[in-house]
Amino acid sequence: MRLILLGPPGAGKGTQAQLLMKRYGIPQLSTGDMLRASVKAGTSLGVEVKSIMESGALVPDDLIVRLISDRLCDSDCLNGFILDGFPRTEAQATSLDQMLSDRGISLDCVVSITVDQRALVDRIVGRFTCKSCGIGYHETLNRPRVEGVCDACGGKEFFRRDDDKAETVMARLTAYIQQTAPIIPYYKEKGRFLEVNGMGEIEVVQELIVNDLEGRSK
Repeated sequence: MRLILLGPPGAGKGTQAQLLMKRYGIPQLSTGDMLRASVKAGTSLGVEVKSIMESGALVPDDLIVRLISDRLCDSDCLNGFILDGFPRTEAQATSLDQMLSDRGISLDCVVSITVDQRALVDRIVGRFTCKSCGIGYHETLNRPRVEGVCDACGGKEFFRRDDDKAETVMARLTAYIQQTAPIIPYYKEKGRFLEVNGMGEIEVVQELIVNDLEGRSK
C-alpha cells in the first residue's frame, strides 16, 4: 500500500498513520525525520543538506525528492509506505510523481483528512500535559480522574505546549490552507483521492479509510 496522508495540524494524521502502519506493515516516511537522520548518518545527501539547514534556508524540492527516492530503496518499503509532510505544493507533487514514475511506482491513494476548523481549534487548545510523565489530557474531553493529579504518575504539575495555543493553531491552519490545500485538486484529477471526515471517532475514521483502500484493491 503506497499512500500520501494529507490534513491540517490536529486532524489525526499521526494516529491514523500509526494504525495503517500496523495494519499493512509499512513505514511512515516523514521528510523532517529523514533529513535529520541523513545528516546524522553523514550520507552524501546529508552533507549536502546540512549546510542548507544550518543556514536556516529551505531544503530544495529536488533534494527532498532524492531523499525520498533513496529511502524507498530500503527493505521495509517493499510492501509500501505512508508519506507524511510531503508534498506540500503542486510543484512538489509533480516532482514526486515524476520520481515515482521513473522508479515504476504508483500511488494507491492520497488520503485527505478534513476537519471543522472551529471544532479543531477547540480540540487542540484544550490539551494539557503532565510535566512528570508526558501523559496528555484535555479540558473537556479527557480530564484527570482526580482534579489536578495525573492519573498515571500522580504528578501535580501540568503545562501547555506552544503548538497547542490558539494563536499557534490558527497560524498553522492558515499556512496549511494557503500552501498545501491547493494540491488537493491536483490529486482529485488523478482519480486516486479519498477525503475523510477526521472529526469522528478514531476507529470510525480508520474504518472509512481501510474500507476505501481495500475496496480499490479488489
